[in-house]
Amino acid sequence: MTPHPAPISPTSSATARALEALALHGPRPPEDEIDHRPLPEQDQTECAIAAMVEATHMLLADTQLEEDLEELLWSLTNIFHRRLGLIERRLDENEIEQRGLMRAQDGSEVKSLELERQIARGQKLIDHRDAYETMRDHAAEQFQAETGSVWLPRTGSRTSNKGLTASVIDSRNFISAERRKKNEVHCPEGTRIALTGGDYQDFDTIWSILDQTREKYPDMILLHGGTPKGAEHIASLWADNRGVAQVIFKPDWAAHNKAAPFKRNDRLLEAMPKGVIACPGSGITDNLVDKARKLGIPIKRIGG
Repeated sequence: MTPHPAPISPTSSATARALEALALHGPRPPEDEIDHRPLPEQDQTECAIAAMVEATHMLLADTQLEEDLEELLWSLTNIFHRRLGLIERRLDENEIEQRGLMRAQDGSEVKSLELERQIARGQKLIDHRDAYETMRDHAAEQFQAETGSVWLPRTGSRTSNKGLTASVIDSRNFISAERRKKNEVHCPEGTRIALTGGDYQDFDTIWSILDQTREKYPDMILLHGGTPKGAEHIASLWADNRGVAQVIFKPDWAAHNKAAPFKRNDRLLEAMPKGVIACPGSGITDNLVDKARKLGIPIKRIGG
């Protein structure tokens, strides 16, 4: 008879666990890259901490160790509080780095990119701080419900710091101002007209509308998103054929991930076009149109 294979051990090696985590969640991104893994959700956090407190209570209640329950629950809350303090110190260091890089800006792409990386690190630390603060606060609520005492740290203070730090806000404003200046430099003088749209293929209609627009504004400058096909590609071909200057606003996928097209829309509108020609498209097109309308920029829809 063929021998049966040996049963698989319930324990696994570190390599096996790492491969399983890689298959389930994907690779852990380097420090300087965007981490697409989610943070713990509010409901998940509340349930998990409540379960930890309940499990500790059930373990010690009606035993000789019951008198240690309050101390252990205090320590459980303090774990989150201590982690919060570490992140706060890292945020302080990040703020110093950001302010130094703001002073060192010389217009070069290298210095600007490094500042943006520090802003991204700061935002990540803020997100982590807020997550641990939520955990600490839920644990403190459970501590009070279980013991009847208010949880307080034995050193320092218990504060809430949700929101952006001043350094991140200042740096973001700095970056936005620099981008506006760059747009002004790279945008020639003239009447700026933006065109947006998805996979709309009516070549004749797009060229006709652009010809009419150029007839009204002979100094027309065409702004668009530089998509390789569809309405914006057709508009680019028109500009090349007519000798019209064009400024392309491409999404920065590396910096903004899924939000990149919407951030691109913001940058395009910072150039303050006189009007927007909108072809049929996706929600990205609708986003640009809605934002332009709120800014009071006239919209001309074509193709439906």
